[in-house]
Amino acid sequence: MSYITKKFAKLSQKETYTRYLSTLKYAFYVIFHPADGFWDLTHAKRGSYAAANTLVILTMLTHIWKLRYTGMLFLDTQWQKVNIFLEFATILLPLVIFCICNWGVTTLFDGKGRLGEIYMGTAYALTPYILLQIPMIILSNFVTVEEGAFYTVFNDLSLMWALLLIYMAMMMIHSYSAGKTFLFMIFTVFGMLVFIFIMLLFFSMISQGVAYFVSLAKEIMFRLN
Repeated sequence: MSYITKKFAKLSQKETYTRYLSTLKYAFYVIFHPADGFWDLTHAKRGSYAAANTLVILTMLTHIWKLRYTGMLFLDTQWQKVNIFLEFATILLPLVIFCICNWGVTTLFDGKGRLGEIYMGTAYALTPYILLQIPMIILSNFVTVEEGAFYTVFNDLSLMWALLLIYMAMMMIHSYSAGKTFLFMIFTVFGMLVFIFIMLLFFSMISQGVAYFVSLAKEIMFRLN
């Protein structure tokens, strides 16, 4: 019985790994067939959270690699002053805030997408950034200033392609028209600004409150002494 259990466990692990590779590979289909790709990503369960998490991690690592290994002609970064965790946050926090705000706004207006589906679609949409930035990081160390236009074009293309895919992802996931999707993308950006403002205000109040009680405690200790 133990042998049979172990065999089934191995088969289950193999199926899970095969499923993971299949959903990760599906990202290549999504970026070239966004309409069908994003629809099937959630409705036909062609995507997975494991693959989405992998793509987000690769995006953050690519950002770090770009800061570290891009040629000095195109990006002069003082690596000693780079805070890796802060750089990770510049990718992860906007992603999380976008997903929350988009879900919050679209839920009020018949959006079909759930929070997890929005996250998955956005994560898959980041694939062009990874695919284009990595070779550009390598080439930036070999091209001259005169050939820099080539680097700039593909660098901008990776960002524009990813943004276009995010737009397509939201349109397919929420079953919106193109115009309605564009409108709610604007609302989402506005919601992100409001969200960030509230968070900054909240943490500012907390820091001021903590500073007040710390100064009060110091004053009491001073008087007691």
